[in-house]
Amino acid sequence: MSQPIVSVNHAVKTFVVNKGLGGKKYVHAVNDVSFDIMPGETFSLVGESGCGKSTTGRLINHLIVPDSGEVYYNGQDISKLSEKQMRPLRAEIQMIFQDPYGSLNPRIKIQDQIGEPLLLHTDMDPAARLKRVHELLRLVGLGPSHGERYPHEFSGGQLQRVGIARAISVNPKIIIADEPVSALDVSIQAQVLNLMKKLQEQMNLTYLFISHDLSVVEMISDRIAVMYLGSIVEIADKRDLYAMPVHPYTQALLSAVPIPDPTVHKERILLEGDIPSPVNPPSGCLFHTRCAHCTELCKQQVPPMKDFGGGHQVKCHYAEKFSGKSAEKTL
Repeated sequence: MSQPIVSVNHAVKTFVVNKGLGGKKYVHAVNDVSFDIMPGETFSLVGESGCGKSTTGRLINHLIVPDSGEVYYNGQDISKLSEKQMRPLRAEIQMIFQDPYGSLNPRIKIQDQIGEPLLLHTDMDPAARLKRVHELLRLVGLGPSHGERYPHEFSGGQLQRVGIARAISVNPKIIIADEPVSALDVSIQAQVLNLMKKLQEQMNLTYLFISHDLSVVEMISDRIAVMYLGSIVEIADKRDLYAMPVHPYTQALLSAVPIPDPTVHKERILLEGDIPSPVNPPSGCLFHTRCAHCTELCKQQVPPMKDFGGGHQVKCHYAEKFSGKSAEKTL
C-alpha cells in the first residue's frame, strides 16, 4: 500500500477573537482532526459554512500552523517548519481559490500572473516562461492571445481557468481547491470540474477539494470527509457515503440534496436549532444540541471515531445502530 501524500494527525487550531474586559476568547476552528490523502485521489471536505474546512486547507499548505497535532507531507512533518524551510515545498502544494477575480491582480497581464510561480520556483529565462505560459493557456482551454489581457476582460469561468493554469504551472503534487466553483454558474461549474478531472489524469494530481455543495462533491470526489464545528464526523468512499450515510449530521446533509426527478419523493431531515458558537462549543458530542437521537452519554462524552471497514469511519456513540453493523475497531 502506498504512503499517504498528506496526513493530518489530531490537528487543533484556535484563534483569539476578543481581548476585552472578559479576557481572551478563542474560536475553536479545527478540533482534533485526522485524515490521510492518498496520491492521485480527490479527497473532499464538506460541511456548513464556518465548520473549519478552509482552515484545515490552510494548515496543510502551511499558511497557518496547528496549535497541536501534526501535518505530514510525503512523510515529513511540515507543521513545525519555518517559512524558509517550507519554501522549496511551495511548488508542490498549490491552491485554487474561491474567488477567481479576487485572487488575481487587476493591474497585471494574465500571462505574467500565470508565469509568476515559474519565476519564483524555476530557472527559466523569459522566453521559456512565456512559451510555458502559452502551453498552460491551451491546456486549460484558452489561447496564447488571452495572456495579453487583464482580469477584467474575462468571465468568471475563464478566470477560474486562469487560476487553474497558474496552480499547475510548476507541476505540483497536490492542489488544494477551496470552493473553486461556488462563484460560477451551474453550467460553467461542470466545465471547470471536467477540466480538473482531465488535468488530474494527465498530470497525476492529487486534490483536496473543499466545498459545501454535495452535488459538486459527488461529481469529483473519491473519498469524502464530513466536518461539523471543526471536527470530522464521518469519512467514507463516495459511493458508501451517498448510499449509506451513518452519522445523523451526514444523513441530514444528504437529505437536502435535490433529486432531478419529480416522481421521486425524498424525506427531508430538518435539523432544529442553530450551529453552536465555535467560541463556546458544546461538551461531549459537538452535534448533540441538534441531534434527534441525543442521550445523556452524548452530552457528557466525546464519541470515539469508529472504523466500519473499507475506510468508512464514523464519530458517533450509536454508529452501530444507525449503520446496522458492528464497528471493526475504535480509532
